[in-house]
Amino acid sequence: MESIKRIWQMGLLPRVVIAIVLGILLGLVVNEPIVRAVLTFNGLFSQFLGFLVPLIIVGLITSAIGEIGNQAGKLLLLTVVIAFGDTVLSGLLTYTTGMLCFPSLIGHAIEAGVSEQANPLVPYFKIQIPPILDVMTALVFSFSLGICIAYGKLPTLRSMALEFKEVIHRIISGLLVPLLPLYIFGIFLNITYAGYVWQAMSVFVNIILIILVLHIFILLYEFVAAGLIVHRNPFRLLWTMLPAYATALGSSSSAATIPVTLKQSQKNGVSEETAGFVVPLCATIHMSGSMMKITACALVISMLEGMPTDFGLFLQFILMLSVVMIAAPGVPGGAIMAALAPLANVLGFNGEQQALMITIYIAMDSFGTACNVTGDGAIALVVDKIRKH
Repeated sequence: MESIKRIWQMGLLPRVVIAIVLGILLGLVVNEPIVRAVLTFNGLFSQFLGFLVPLIIVGLITSAIGEIGNQAGKLLLLTVVIAFGDTVLSGLLTYTTGMLCFPSLIGHAIEAGVSEQANPLVPYFKIQIPPILDVMTALVFSFSLGICIAYGKLPTLRSMALEFKEVIHRIISGLLVPLLPLYIFGIFLNITYAGYVWQAMSVFVNIILIILVLHIFILLYEFVAAGLIVHRNPFRLLWTMLPAYATALGSSSSAATIPVTLKQSQKNGVSEETAGFVVPLCATIHMSGSMMKITACALVISMLEGMPTDFGLFLQFILMLSVVMIAAPGVPGGAIMAALAPLANVLGFNGEQQALMITIYIAMDSFGTACNVTGDGAIALVVDKIRKH
């Protein structure tokens, strides 16, 4: 009992790893009734997840838009444009790289979709839990309400939005995140029982290696661009930001890294006033590393499932993802939880495909955070240069 309690108190990543290992090991020995029982739980969780997605959008994005909008001025607009542009560029770069590299890495696995392979059995029963809002409706409503809160001086509505945000935080941290490893356990139990687990694992190992290379490349182009603008050695600038990278790598938290990012940005010559505004704001809106990981994972799963991967579709996905990820900071699971909406609404991902996304994302969560916050230092350099001229 004590050992189970210790496992429950671990971070999300160790619990997901344990769930994957147990799912693979037990999938080799269990019988059909047990697999069907686990599939029944997974079906219920998937319905619950779909029900929550619009509520997550309303709860998190409304308050985020309201809080950002309170910071008026040209400096805000400049920072938002640069951060948003870099996040979108990261997604487009990842999409292009993925279309060139992923088909050869995935190989014959593309011929049979993961979900089809992973579902030879059916649950004992199903319960439908329809969401109370469509995803796009929830997104438009959140933006409209958030802008009204930001510029309409509506303290009661602002207080309600913050309280609803707290409700969503508690549902995610108290219910969704604790149950997530069980859901992932069920997926790997199922695909192991069906005999396809090693094929799936080999594919995702290759994808993770590409993501690691991409995240280094993104940091290089951010600081090369910043170096050209401020007429400084980009590699020296990047080297100065490494303490922020290391802090984020260890903490997996943009918020916890803000003091270090501030200090290192000032060491790079950014004024205290600019750094004090840009770094905390970019911790909320600049998500180049997270964008890269989510786009890469979404693209490979779409290829495996035989789903559309055309440029127009993924451009729509990248643009929407860039917007909804402003809700990511402070949320357990961060960007990937915010990404559930465009994954479902734009790419048509179901519950199991979303769970695979979450699994891969969590395995590399700290690398995305480190890429995000280190890039904040590059943006601070550019904003400070423009501000002084």
